[in-house]
Amino acid sequence: MTQRESIVRESFSRQGFMKTLGAEISVLDHGQVEIRVGYRPTLTQQNGFIHAGVLTSILDSACGYAAMSVGPEKHDVLSVEFKVNLLAPAKGERFVARAAVKRAGKNLTVCTADAFAIQNGQEKVVATMLATMMNISPKH
Repeated sequence: MTQRESIVRESFSRQGFMKTLGAEISVLDHGQVEIRVGYRPTLTQQNGFIHAGVLTSILDSACGYAAMSVGPEKHDVLSVEFKVNLLAPAKGERFVARAAVKRAGKNLTVCTADAFAIQNGQEKVVATMLATMMNISPKH
């Protein structure tokens, strides 16, 4: 594991909300991150689908950590803005957000991510995100 990967994973481990969701980083590479979360009834909305807030959260974190993986040394990231399109009801056994950096700048990084519902080994895209992340000095 590279030093950058260690820094990203350590930062992710401090995210209480990701722990609450049961989310984990399943892929971490230069400019790419994948975050997975399993289905739990406590994460659903009134119709039994995974809540849009869960999907948005894992998409946002995946974009943030993809940006962090290519950002300046000893810097953290903070979401500046994002847009989410919910494409289909999120019904599945597991959910994955796959993010990639589109352009990394000195201060801002633009990322895209897609969320997939996985059912019986089949993936279906259920949401997509375009996000801008800002590099910041670490606060810890």
